[in-house]
Amino acid sequence: MYYFAYGSNLNHKQMLERCPDSQPRFLATLHNYKLVFVGWSRQWRGGYAAIKSFRGERVLGAVYEISEIGLNRLDKYEPGYKRLKVTVFNEDGEPIEAITYIKAGQLEETPPAKEYLAVIQQGYRDWGIA
Repeated sequence: MYYFAYGSNLNHKQMLERCPDSQPRFLATLHNYKLVFVGWSRQWRGGYAAIKSFRGERVLGAVYEISEIGLNRLDKYEPGYKRLKVTVFNEDGEPIEAITYIKAGQLEETPPAKEYLAVIQQGYRDWGIA
């Protein structure tokens, strides 16, 4: 199955640690959502990445091929998030069904910690996202 990553799981090293059997596949875009930072992570001491529905916006990310075991492992790393089936579009504009995670509850925006943002930025570099 396909998993759409948009935050720290874009980072190849982190994803390999969390889901050793995952395979990076392609860049993708999720339409009518935007990337936000919300809540408070004790680990990072700042907000963490989430997506929220927002007409006309888009989230750049990437798709990994992942097993059910890998997805169950990811569930443990995503407390407070729930799985969501989405349609993302690859670089050729083709629609692809994928699973992603969306934060449950209110989305009060808070700034991310510099260290957490650095993990995401490395993920962008790993994928060649500008």
